[in-house]
Amino acid sequence: MAQVELIMPKMGESVAEATVIKWLKNVGETVEMDESVLEIATDKVDSEVPSAVEGVLIKQLFNEDDVVLVGQAVAIIETDVSAADAPAPNANTEAPKEVAAAEDILEKAIETTSLPKSSDSNKFFSPLVRSIAQEEGISMSELENVTGSGKEGRVTKKDILAYLSNRSSEPAPKASKPVVSTGTAVQISAPNVPAMEGDEIIEMDRMRKMIANHMVMSKHVSPHVTSFVEADVTNIVNWRNKVKDEFFKREGEKITFTPIFVDTVVKAIKDFPMINVAVDGTNIIKRKHINVGMAAALPSGNLIVPVIKDADQKNMIGLTKAVNDLARRARGNELKPDEISGGTFTLTNVGGFGNVMGTPIINQPQVAIMAVGAIIKKPAVIETDMGDVIAIRHKMFCSLSYDHRVVDGSLGGMFLKRFSDYLEAFDPNTSI
Repeated sequence: MAQVELIMPKMGESVAEATVIKWLKNVGETVEMDESVLEIATDKVDSEVPSAVEGVLIKQLFNEDDVVLVGQAVAIIETDVSAADAPAPNANTEAPKEVAAAEDILEKAIETTSLPKSSDSNKFFSPLVRSIAQEEGISMSELENVTGSGKEGRVTKKDILAYLSNRSSEPAPKASKPVVSTGTAVQISAPNVPAMEGDEIIEMDRMRKMIANHMVMSKHVSPHVTSFVEADVTNIVNWRNKVKDEFFKREGEKITFTPIFVDTVVKAIKDFPMINVAVDGTNIIKRKHINVGMAAALPSGNLIVPVIKDADQKNMIGLTKAVNDLARRARGNELKPDEISGGTFTLTNVGGFGNVMGTPIINQPQVAIMAVGAIIKKPAVIETDMGDVIAIRHKMFCSLSYDHRVVDGSLGGMFLKRFSDYLEAFDPNTSI
């Protein structure tokens, strides 16, 4: 018999910790190999942690709502293999590199709360706890007085929620409303909004809160500029109508406009690589990989951005299958954390909702995001050898929001125009 630790796995860049949402296996229950033992949530996505061995769960090292660092053991499973084949847990064993580096990762992670991660007494508070504290108007001095039940006295989500339930009923200002520093002593905060008779109050779910914080942060960090162009996509529409049935019979996949737009984005990025960058203080990080995120609406109404990694290495068939697979698993909440991180440029299709154009918000830490609108038939002037004629064409507005700190109007405008030029030059005889 041997005891094996179930380790909190690494879940993508900048993810240093996860919250235990629900235990799927109780102590004493049999666990199959690759069977999920618990559900977890990070600031990016919900996921499950499977077991790497077969055995019996003999100990849960954390409770539900506890925050666990990447690399920490969350449970102990007893197996039938010998101790020589499966190392037993040892409290004196040196912690994995992920644990040793977790504090450094947290230091670099983007913070959405204004409360510091530690108090004057060096008491550590996780991002989850600080987010709840800010939302409920709890100051750092008040947070220091909350009794923690976690490791080394750390305050867990359960602790702060218990504190809130027993807190004085004296009204306190809601700090969840974004407070944005203007660089001076003046601060801008959202107004208090009283509910009127007959109003319904709906609390944001966890994902909507994260989206709200991320959007406010992006507008605060990046001075947004949006440019527009109208593209003639008649060749693309006619080509897709011609090949879609045959493609579905052959590949078992529907071909949408999205992989065509992703392929076109990649071509434009290769021509203007300074769009594929990020900003770190006063340094510009020029990305080697072209990882295109595609914004996808979920049935809940929330938004998620799965990422096509190394999109420049895929042909049209590969892009089509990647787009369909990510979109399908996004709707089923089956994406892995790594599949929604690491994007270097984002494409969003506002035309799917019947909108002709939009002004998208940059997905930090990227510096640009492309929105494509609805494809609409309209009369247009066409230049021919016989002179100008008016014909019915398929037109689409494209808009590019970019970070004016590093992307000037000339670069943003040229990139957008190149994207449009590639769309209009699409070869209707393209084979697939």
